[in-house]
Amino acid sequence: MKFSEMPYERPELEKVKETLADFTKRLRAAETYEAARAIFLEQEEYGKHISTLSTLAFIRHSIDTRDSFYDKEVKFWNEADPEIEEYNQKWTAALLESPYRRDFAAEYGEIIFLNAEIRLKTFSPAIIAELQEENDLNQEYEKLLASAQIPFEGKVYTLSQLFPLKTDADDARRLAAWKAEGAWYKKQQERLDGIYDKLVHLRDSMGKKLGYDGYTQLGYYRMGRNCYTKEDVEKFRAAVVKFLVPVADGIYRRQAKRLGKEYPMNFADNALTFRSGNARPCGDADAILAAGKKFYDELSPETSEFFRMMLDNQLMDVLSTEGKEAGGYCTSLYEYEVPFIFANFNGTRDDVETVTHEAGHAFADWYNRKRIPLETMLPTLEGCEVHSMSMEFFAWPWAETFFGQDTRKFLYSHLAGAITFIPYGTMVDHFQHIVYEKPDLTPRQRHDVWKELLGIYMPWVKLDGDIPFYSDGEGWQRQHHIYSRPFYYIDYCLAQTVSLQFWAKIMEDRHDAWKYYMAYTAQGGKEPFTALLQNAGLDSPFEEKCLRGVCEKASAWLENFDLTGIE
Repeated sequence: MKFSEMPYERPELEKVKETLADFTKRLRAAETYEAARAIFLEQEEYGKHISTLSTLAFIRHSIDTRDSFYDKEVKFWNEADPEIEEYNQKWTAALLESPYRRDFAAEYGEIIFLNAEIRLKTFSPAIIAELQEENDLNQEYEKLLASAQIPFEGKVYTLSQLFPLKTDADDARRLAAWKAEGAWYKKQQERLDGIYDKLVHLRDSMGKKLGYDGYTQLGYYRMGRNCYTKEDVEKFRAAVVKFLVPVADGIYRRQAKRLGKEYPMNFADNALTFRSGNARPCGDADAILAAGKKFYDELSPETSEFFRMMLDNQLMDVLSTEGKEAGGYCTSLYEYEVPFIFANFNGTRDDVETVTHEAGHAFADWYNRKRIPLETMLPTLEGCEVHSMSMEFFAWPWAETFFGQDTRKFLYSHLAGAITFIPYGTMVDHFQHIVYEKPDLTPRQRHDVWKELLGIYMPWVKLDGDIPFYSDGEGWQRQHHIYSRPFYYIDYCLAQTVSLQFWAKIMEDRHDAWKYYMAYTAQGGKEPFTALLQNAGLDSPFEEKCLRGVCEKASAWLENFDLTGIE
């Protein structure tokens, strides 16, 4: 079914609650495993239906935040989801207490109970009001960013539309674009600070109501972390500073030399990889999707079937338009057993990486669509990001189809970007840990924390006041995840470390590398993240040797890559 044909109708909230309560009552009363299993599967299908309605509303709202109908529907779900969660929690408790737990585990895996125990730690009816307000604040933040109208060179741009100008090869124009964007954020400073301050205190309150010292432990539970701890993340951050920051620093020193700039460079100069301009796709949106079709057709029979299905059913919305939310994502429409990709093409290499990154998510989603129960379809989020970040590297043999004469620029900047991203993403995580450990920091103090962390994780950035929004330590307010998904961002860094293992394997034998990728992806979410890696013959990013090893290989490749003829 095409996305435009998928019907949406707001469900009756009280009816939803009654139905969920009935499932729980019947599960508790089941006299045999066969009866309990039948109820379990019935609840599973109903959950897919409700989730799909909610997701349809959110997708259509993100495509046009000015649409009054879906704006109201998102507000409905902002209120309804926390109330529905109370009934889902009662179902979870009944499942954990079921006399047939051993039978369920034998058929569907012990992980459903491991995850269920974590879910019960994330909720109480006492925090419903806070959850509802959290949803509203996140929506307010996204609408604020989507509403941006930035004057530049006689035209008006959204944030997504302005992005290509921030990598323009002309130094003055590029800096002016960064300043124009920063000026818009500066004008919104009071609202951005206010929204985040409310979110931090709301989350701190929720954590304390649930018996934690603050939000951090609750945040880890809400992320579903089932195989590593805050201490493991701290060790990973230390390894990034020890092994990866020096490699990234070397990348930017060589970049400064290529550009004829003094090191360290300002934010605008760091955004330009080559004097002649960054790698750009050689075609428009239709050409990129056609190149994507060629890539997936030739990669494997499974990916070919998947991508053709996405195109046939119009399950991608990729053009940057007025009123559209910024950024990109992949989500699931469970009732139809299909994913959906949302993006904002803007003429940069990010457009191609959307077709590979978000489609990496979507392929794993589609490939595991028949898994029961639903929660075993995909792993926790760091595991999901392995699918996407690694798929980007599998597209390398087809890079010329996407980039034409800029292929060598792309290959170099893609690998360099993978390395230099990890310090940034780790800094985002470190920042959030400090914020939630000290929820009463003032907005200015939070900006100062970010500025201090820049010196640790991104020493190649000159904080000279050229672009006040960034040099004043306020640039974190561009990062959606900091507002909407606390502690998510380290997942990208863990996954990027794993993806670099795939890159190394692709450099040796891409067909063999694909076998490792499918061995990982075919597991869905049947095991915790670290077990999925072990089962597929991959190293855990929490092992210091893993990060050290990928750094050495990537650094050697970059230093020896032939850039002859590229200015």
